[in-house]
Order: sequence, then C-alpha cells, then structure tokens
Amino acid sequence: MPGCATTLEPPPTMKTRGRRWLESASALHYVTTFLFMGAFSTILLFLLLFTSLWSISLLYFAWLYLDWDTPNQGGRCSTWKRNWTIWKYLRDYFPIKLVKTAELPPDRNYVMGAHPHGIMGIGFFCNFCTESNAFSQQFPGLRSLLSTLAGVFCLPIYREYLLTSGMISVDRQNLDQILSQNPCGQLVVIIVGGAQEALYSGPGQHCLSLLNRKGFVRLALRHGASLVPIYSFGENDIFNVKTFPADSWQYRCQMTFKKLVGFSPCIFFGQSIFSGTSWGLMPFRRPITTVVGRPIDVPQILHPMKEDVDHYHTLYLKALDRLFEEHKESCGVPADAHLTFL
Repeated sequence: MPGCATTLEPPPTMKTRGRRWLESASALHYVTTFLFMGAFSTILLFLLLFTSLWSISLLYFAWLYLDWDTPNQGGRCSTWKRNWTIWKYLRDYFPIKLVKTAELPPDRNYVMGAHPHGIMGIGFFCNFCTESNAFSQQFPGLRSLLSTLAGVFCLPIYREYLLTSGMISVDRQNLDQILSQNPCGQLVVIIVGGAQEALYSGPGQHCLSLLNRKGFVRLALRHGASLVPIYSFGENDIFNVKTFPADSWQYRCQMTFKKLVGFSPCIFFGQSIFSGTSWGLMPFRRPITTVVGRPIDVPQILHPMKEDVDHYHTLYLKALDRLFEEHKESCGVPADAHLTFL
C-alpha cells in the first residue's frame, strides 16, 4: 500500500536544544560545503604557494595530476565516510526518509532517474551517498553512485570530498564503463533535470525538465540496465527561489551562464541559523521523502534506434507520473497537484 515511511525519531517539540543545534550544524556543514568549499579550497591552495607552506600545495597538485581520471573511472567511495554520524543529524534536521516500493535484485544493474533537482539535491545525497537511512540494508547487494557535473571534480580538495561520498562524473564514457565492466549490482543515480530544472524549484513546484532528456534511457538500453524512477517529495520546499519570466533579461543571463559554466545561478534563500523566520542560507525544516519506484525492465540494445529510446522514455514518464500520484497525498502534497513535464 503506498505511503511514506514513518520516522522513529522524536517530534521536533520533544528534541533537546542540544540535538537541534547538532542538526542545524550538520545542515550548515552541507550548505557551506556545497556553496563554498570548491572556491575556498582552490584559493587557499593557490595562496599557500606564496608562503612557507608552499610544499603542501605542490604535493597536492602532484596528487591531483596522478588522480585526475578517478572521477571518470568509477570513483572512489569510502564506507567509513558514508557512515559518519553527522549524516544522521542531517537526516533528522528535515527529516529525510527513504521509501522502498519494490525489490531491486542485485543480479542486474540499474539506472535511476532522480527528480526533482531542487537547489542542492540534499535528499538524494543523504539517501544514496550516506547510510543515514540504511540504504545498504534496504537494498542489499547494490552499490549506489550519484552522478554529477564533471566540472566539479576539477576543484581541488572538494573533489576528494565528493569522491569519498560515492559521487562520480556524469560523463557518458564513465557511466558506460561502470555499467559494462563492473559486476552486477551497480546503481547509477542521475539527476536528470540538471541545472535547467533547478530554475523551476521552489515550494509547491513540481515542474520537471524531462521531455527532451533521453540520454539516461539510451544509457540503460545500451547496457540492459533496468530504469527506476525516483521522486523526492519536499526537495523543492526547503528553499524559496526567485524565478524570472522566460523573456526577461535575468532569465537570458541565467541561460548564458548555464551554457558557459554548466549550472544555473539560482537566486534562493532559506532561514537564518539563529531564527526560523529571518532570511538566511539555512534550509527550512520541511520533510523530504525520497520514494524509489518499481524497476522498468529494459532489453540490451547496443545501438538503440530513436524509436526504442522514445518507447522506453514514454514508459518511464508514465511510471514516474504514477509514482507521484500514488504517494503525493501521503507525503503532504495536495490532491490537485500534478507533475508538469517540460
């Protein structure tokens, strides 16, 4: 029977002040790491070159040169990091839940389409890059890999943080290698809407940039990997987002920036770390429930035709829409809300 998993954690009113501060600290860690760690670490290493600690930067850049291809060769996941206690506090801040609707046998590979992108994809990171919701127990025998833009792995130190979390480059050759050369049980999570979809995020929004996104379907067909839809209810509710009309100069600037850099400069805000009402970069404490749908069996077609891709893409859209309709009310979404595919 569809529905969201219940949490065993005490309600917010019963949490101690110390626990709430630990949860806030974990959320602040995630946000500041996401927004600033890449730029900060790059500038720091550059500045160290002009100090007595220049050898630290030199050694790291040597390591970066030797390790450059790792994000495109299956990544480097750390089980120890995935089990950090801080992720449980991050889970409880919102809280974040993981709902399983069907078995995913480990005797095959999977391509998961994750929706919606939101601003920071916190629900997907928490559920597929950490063990805070016991992913390995819910889906035994599967190795989850969350793909992201290849460009972020060019940022020193930050790339190590991402790699040890189980994140990989979304580069086509990398995904082909993972699904073809590794044994069964590989679960590749792709946030299909990408930077374009982030522009449509915001409380109550359910717009997905998906109609012309078919590369993940083609990937699944080439390797005979089952397609699995995922919807993260509440992902769009944790930040307020400023949107602009498609004919405005602000929107054109966002599109130009996206073409040049690969991601969209969204204007968003949450709450202050000191108050639940004032402006800040802390996400709102609103529940996020990531629902993993039923797998869609896909045949292996090494060179899929357009008709093959369109057929399974249509099946995927229908499965995702059905998943949303089955779980929306139990996850706090109004009955009259529906997905919009763009």
